[in-house]
Order: sequence, then structure tokens, then C-alpha cells
Amino acid sequence: MMGWRQADGSAAAAAGKFVDPVWTADGKPRARVALRSLRTLWFNTGTLCNLTCENCYIESSPSNDRLVYLGRADVKGYLDEVTALGLGTEEIGFTGGEPFMNPDILAMLEDSLEAGFRVLVLTNAMRPMMKCADGLLALRDQYGERLVLRVSIDHFRQELHEQERGRRSWAPTIEGLRWLSNHGFAIRVAGRQRWGDGEEALRDGFHALFRARDIDVDAYSPESLVLFPEMDEAADTPEISIDCWDALGVHPRGMMCASSRMVIKRKGAATPEVVSCTLLPYATASRLGPRLADSLGEVPLNHPHCSRFCVLGGGRCSS
Repeated sequence: MMGWRQADGSAAAAAGKFVDPVWTADGKPRARVALRSLRTLWFNTGTLCNLTCENCYIESSPSNDRLVYLGRADVKGYLDEVTALGLGTEEIGFTGGEPFMNPDILAMLEDSLEAGFRVLVLTNAMRPMMKCADGLLALRDQYGERLVLRVSIDHFRQELHEQERGRRSWAPTIEGLRWLSNHGFAIRVAGRQRWGDGEEALRDGFHALFRARDIDVDAYSPESLVLFPEMDEAADTPEISIDCWDALGVHPRGMMCASSRMVIKRKGAATPEVVSCTLLPYATASRLGPRLADSLGEVPLNHPHCSRFCVLGGGRCSS
């Protein structure tokens, strides 16, 4: 997942934008998005990560435990609630941090798969994932392509990937991706548009990389290679009013908050809680309550991310 750091000093905030959940700064009714069905339920497994990336939306690192590990019982409780509420959920997503650093990750994946859901795991495919290799192989043998792993490779050029993720991050990620491919896992790749390449050039470059490394990913499939729009914390972005839907030719049902929610657990909290968006784990306004039943109402697009990533950028985190 790509991103945005907390933007209290951003150009948008300085202009008085994204303050009132009902009205934009120029007095127009703010766009809102209703949850149509909970197609994807995300779990943030914790913000600890083996890398400290230059522009991580959640500021994950080896020391950031602002969001603590979810446990197997936490996840199981929400899976039971999904079933009880009949929310039309098809997919369970796991993100971090690095999900494979969570000691309960394999058990949480197994419980989600056993409950009948498709599972998507976002990973850097480095050493934490490889330490779970035997367990992953067992899950692949039992559940096949219902288990999908999406590996973050920021650019097809090593020097640009390592500019974001740090020195010596390239080779372990490529080897982890090759291991997944060689062992028949359902895999995806997530790149980013940070460096200004056009989409065609990015897909051509990733295609050449995958072909050279014998990696079974179709770089020309938007599902198999996801290219995330970039966020510039310092840049201004327009607010989205209800008039923008028709003006931009987009529809609220296409927004992530129309079909997904995320479960997190804050450091020091007794229980997990549900937030409106995978990209807003820290925003107070995104907090919807401890249970999924509390989170089923409309969401106002009252954050720069709503505009920059979702409405204008067309970004989606699920598969």
C-alpha cells in the first residue's frame, strides 16, 4: 500500500479544506459514500515492518508499534460477525506493516480460508515471509488460488525500488517473488507511479523484468500488476462535493469505502476497532466503532486521500 503521511501541515489543511464533514471549504455539500456491501474486510496486522520506506502511508518500521498485532481470536471474532450480518463479503485482506511479522499470521490466514473467503495478503516477500514458507505451502496445497499474495515492487528498476525501500531490499524481494511463482502461488505485484513514468512504459518495464526472472505475472493485466497513484503530502488537492461525481464521470459505488472496511488495534487499546479506509488508520474521523455493525453507514470524503488517491487517482487496495 502506498501513501500519505499525516498531513496536519499540508497545503490542503492550510487552505481550510477537509475540516467540516458536511460542507466543503467553499460551501458546497461534501460528497458522501454509502457502504453498498462489505466486499472486502481488511485486517491491519500491526505497523511493525522489517523495512523503513521513504514514503510509507502508515509509517511502518522495525520500531513503529502504533498499531499493535491483531491476534487470531480478534480476527476470528470479526469473521464470525461477517457471517452473522450477511454483508456479502467475498475477500479478506491482510496488510501491515509486514503481515508475516505477526506471529499469528498463518493461523489467521487459515481461519479466513477455512471460512470460505478469498484471502489477499500484501507483503514485501522478504525474510519474514520466507520464514513462513512451510506454512504457506501447506495453505497453497489445501486452498489453491483462493490464497493470493501481492508483492510490493515499487519500480522495475532496482535503484528506484531501493530509493523507496532502502539498500539491499531489491534482491530478497525478487527472490521471494520468484519462490512464490516457482511454487505455483497465485501472485500479484503492486508498483507505484511515483517517478512519473507513463502506464505503458511501466507495464513494459515490469513485463521485461518478469520475463527475465521467469516470474509468472502478467504485467499487462491491471489486476495482476496494480499501479498505485502517488501522493504528495505537500501538494494541494481539491475537495470532492456532490457535484463532482457527474463532473468527473465517477460514481460513489466505485470508491473503496463503498465496499470495504479495515480492522485495527491501537497501542494501549483493550479491543480492536473498525475504520472506514485502509489509508486512514490514524485519522480520528475514520473511526467507526468496535464492531462491523457500527461501521455500515455513510462515509464523508473529508480527507485529502479521498480526493487524491481514490476519486482523482482511481486507486483501489483490494483485488
